[in-house]
Amino acid sequence: MAKTCFYDILEVERGVSTTDLKKSYRKKAMRYHPDRNHDDAEAEAKFKEVSEAYEILKDNQKRAAYDQYGHAAFENGGMGQGGMGGGGFDSAFSDIFEDLFGMGGGGRGRRSSQPSRGADLRYNLTITLEDAFSGKEEKITIPTTVSCGDCDGTGAEEGSKPETCTSCGGVGKVRTQQGFFTVERTCPTCQGQGQVISKPCGGCHGVGNKQKKKSLSVKIPAGVEDGTRIRLQGEGECGPHNGPCGDLYIFISIEYHPIFQRDGSTIFCNVPIALTTAALGGEINVPTVNGKKAKVKINAGNQTGKQYRLRGKGMPVLHSQQFGDMVIQTAVETPVDMTKKQKELLRAFADECGDNVSPESSGFFDKVKELWDDLT
Repeated sequence: MAKTCFYDILEVERGVSTTDLKKSYRKKAMRYHPDRNHDDAEAEAKFKEVSEAYEILKDNQKRAAYDQYGHAAFENGGMGQGGMGGGGFDSAFSDIFEDLFGMGGGGRGRRSSQPSRGADLRYNLTITLEDAFSGKEEKITIPTTVSCGDCDGTGAEEGSKPETCTSCGGVGKVRTQQGFFTVERTCPTCQGQGQVISKPCGGCHGVGNKQKKKSLSVKIPAGVEDGTRIRLQGEGECGPHNGPCGDLYIFISIEYHPIFQRDGSTIFCNVPIALTTAALGGEINVPTVNGKKAKVKINAGNQTGKQYRLRGKGMPVLHSQQFGDMVIQTAVETPVDMTKKQKELLRAFADECGDNVSPESSGFFDKVKELWDDLT
């Protein structure tokens, strides 16, 4: 029985580009794949047919021979190949894996594994609000891994060196055939390194790294906020066998402050003021985050909760020359431990003033009286 033309099987024209050829094959291979057509002998035969056609036409030399001699070019050992061109489903279907999963045959013949990267490290650093205002340089010590000096990170003892793994040929991966699939996995002999160490270094036991405490200087920028993360590239753990180092991440926490509360670049401060200052007005000195004082003019008749904004007295904006504001919230302080004379003067003041100097309280009790009248 005459075999069907490979171009007809893949439904492409002669002279089709490699890209279009692969697209057509991928579509048909997925359509007839046995995993999608269980116990379907016809689909299985179709799958073998399109795989055979693609195996021949994807290779320029084989396609040229096919265009000239047809199927006869590959019969009786022609072109040094069997009916599937020697590659079988492994070679043809690996192109699909390469596109979809990045594990196709394109990596064969070269080492696909790379030295493993070291782990990232985290360090929690607590600073004061004053430090966050001015910025600082902090010395820290971290436990980490560094390249072994005895073997220069190779893991092999002096006078020897790592050898190419015979199980994977230095690729770091091995393949096994499972039905129509080729499964690629990390080489169990070299753990994906592509090399084995027959004489491991006594200092690091073949790992190439050693545990060590490392001291670093961390620059904390002015205006840093709670939860800020600072990345120090390459200051994490060293990768095995001279692999690249990971990164170190500094997580900033800011201590509770007994006077100031922060919201971004704005500083809030609750300030108690004397009853006389609240009534008559005046000036008070308030502390600022930079350790200095600022004068605030209190308006006469100041009530508890009244706020005053001091422009540019807040926190610096991170990586900027700007500063936020400071908001003063006043709390009128009731006199305590008064002398007999002071009490008499205060009573006289109350008798003299009546309700005229307390509009809020008189208005409140007027509303309460109206409520009680409605209820009776």
